[in-house]
Amino acid sequence: MSAINLGGRFTFPGTSLTVHRMGYGAMQLSGPHIFGPPKDRAECIRVLHQAIESGVDHIDTSDFYGPHITNQIIKEALHPYRDNLVIVTKVGARRGPDGSWIQEHGRQFLIDSVHDNLRNLGLDALDIVNVRGTGIESPDDKFDPRPSVEVIAELQRQGLVRHIGVSNVSAKHVADAQSIAPIVCVQNLYNVVKRTDDALIDDLAAQHIPYVPFFPLGGFTPLQSTTLNDAAASLNATPMQVALAWLLHRSPNILLIPGTSSTGHLKENLAAADLTLPADVIKTLEGLTTEKSA
Repeated sequence: MSAINLGGRFTFPGTSLTVHRMGYGAMQLSGPHIFGPPKDRAECIRVLHQAIESGVDHIDTSDFYGPHITNQIIKEALHPYRDNLVIVTKVGARRGPDGSWIQEHGRQFLIDSVHDNLRNLGLDALDIVNVRGTGIESPDDKFDPRPSVEVIAELQRQGLVRHIGVSNVSAKHVADAQSIAPIVCVQNLYNVVKRTDDALIDDLAAQHIPYVPFFPLGGFTPLQSTTLNDAAASLNATPMQVALAWLLHRSPNILLIPGTSSTGHLKENLAAADLTLPADVIKTLEGLTTEKSA
């Protein structure tokens, strides 16, 4: 696996943080529905070890995964961390006792969330903290990111946060957040069949700001497409590998964080970075979406 190029490299703007474009999303290290402990903690630790040994240097996480459990597993497996490892976390939600997702942006809650991430990851400062907007899978137009970004910017000045990003946001949300502090990344729902953020991706690329799609493989409802299956068969690859390869092709500022709790799936995901898509396959996949920006 050492021969995998992981999609080349990208530097977060205004920072010294440079990562491979193929990273790892840690959400699935916790239990079913991202709640409680995993079925096989030892396998989760093996996944993290294999990711790092394969060259992954960008891990996406949050302390509300589990809650706390995913970060605790990352710490157990990888601490003390390699100097080149960039860990990106997010704040703006919590889990109810029943596993429900509760969105929250109060000042003290955000401060406590940053400290929870610091403690459970075993860090003195967080590389990047994403402020997650309200809404489930798409941005809520009523959300104003500025108060939350102001709180994280205060923690940045205290040395607890190095850089700030935003998640589940619209183009207006990004601009509003940038009026408060430099924004080094945007994380939204996007994949080969859901492409409402096409214009936003292009705008961010012009600013050299990375776009990090969550649910790049469909999330809780995995991508299902005969077109995708046929393209994969023609390339002797899996449909998920083709979906990831298309994202890397889509724009040079896209960074991937596919998640898994299986070493086998991890190997398949990382190998997608070495998959070259012929022009005819790209053209076919371009017509796959049912949701595009105007």
